[in-house]
Amino acid sequence: MRLGVYDAILHDRPLPDAIRVVADLGLTGIELNTGGFLPAAHVPTFDEILVSDAARDDFLGLFEGTGVEIAGLNCNGNPLHPRPEIGERHAQDVRRSIRLAERLGQHRVVTMSGLPAGEPGGTRPNWIVNAWNSAALDVLEYQWGIAAPFWRDMDALARDHDVKVALELHPQNLVFNTATIRELVERTGATNVGVELDASHLFWQQMDPVAVARELGPLVVHAAAKDVRVNHEVAALHGVLDNRFRRLSPDEPRVNLGGDEWVNEWPTDSAWDFVALGRGHDTAYWTEFLRALREIDPDMWVNIEHEDVSLGRIEGLEVAAAVLTAADAALGEA
Repeated sequence: MRLGVYDAILHDRPLPDAIRVVADLGLTGIELNTGGFLPAAHVPTFDEILVSDAARDDFLGLFEGTGVEIAGLNCNGNPLHPRPEIGERHAQDVRRSIRLAERLGQHRVVTMSGLPAGEPGGTRPNWIVNAWNSAALDVLEYQWGIAAPFWRDMDALARDHDVKVALELHPQNLVFNTATIRELVERTGATNVGVELDASHLFWQQMDPVAVARELGPLVVHAAAKDVRVNHEVAALHGVLDNRFRRLSPDEPRVNLGGDEWVNEWPTDSAWDFVALGRGHDTAYWTEFLRALREIDPDMWVNIEHEDVSLGRIEGLEVAAAVLTAADAALGEA
């Protein structure tokens, strides 16, 4: 497998320094953020690269001789958000990222399916968690009516640029599990939309990423290595849909998600947490994860995403890289 890092955790330093961090970890790829919820911090000449071969060559020159290459582009966001300052901007970021991918010789753009409002005129996304009543199914049908033509058009754009769009199966999106990605493909006839298999969001939904990989097969075109620890004593009381988040005030450090939407503070005694690889599932599990991905595509990129708040930026990457490279080595020996 090809192993790398998603660069969001390294946005605190310029790209050449981020590349050195990845190389020092013994990894060979860096997945670059190109919009959506987060800015394209490591692609400051984005607009120039789209039109100038010189700008493109200068950017690619930053990777020459480093042993690290670009391992896909990432513009996670909500391209179906009903408010144009979020939805339309994120959708444009996906389109621009597809065009940028072709310019950079890349074939993977990671994003999310998005989530519309639940009815005409709505201004907030509406995630149907459990459609036990008929009104919830009405909401879903309305949302699919928005999502299907959008992704049909995006699929055509990706096909024209020889790119596969890899959707992260992320809750608070219309596509978040095996059934919903299959429904998207069925409704659109998509050939260039697949899955970025991020194990973490599957873990806390009580799904098995290895089983999901084998179920979806070639629909999986990219992967993220991120772990989750379920805190069973807390989950026993609140469930994994634990919703005890705190709104952060404007004078507190917070991350903007577009418009007037911000990341909330995580519960202090949460039902589950994002953790570095190995802190939720051991190396043997990650070996099986890589095995399932290798059965689909031995050259697939598997990129570490670090969101373990108990570890520093580099410390967390070092912990994760040690587990991932050990899993890859065990797979090679097998």
